[in-house]
Amino acid sequence: MTDMGDYATEEQILKAGSMIDRVVKHMIEQKLPPIAVASALLGGALNVLSASLPDDAILRILHNAIDSVESGELRDIDQPRQ
Repeated sequence: MTDMGDYATEEQILKAGSMIDRVVKHMIEQKLPPIAVASALLGGALNVLSASLPDDAILRILHNAIDSVESGELRDIDQPRQ
């Protein structure tokens, strides 16, 4: 496994997020279907995780994602707070 460090700074996370936002915008502008964009992003994310984390850690991340979908928490992210 590649040693990519255990933690990222908030600045690094914001920079990476900004870069991903630009790539996603470009893919949508190229009229790629959202499912293709999302599938490519998920596949890429899993590749990065597999290079830096053991399988059990990746499974915990995926289980947390499943829990967020099942609880409705994921949809709440896009909903305005009142």
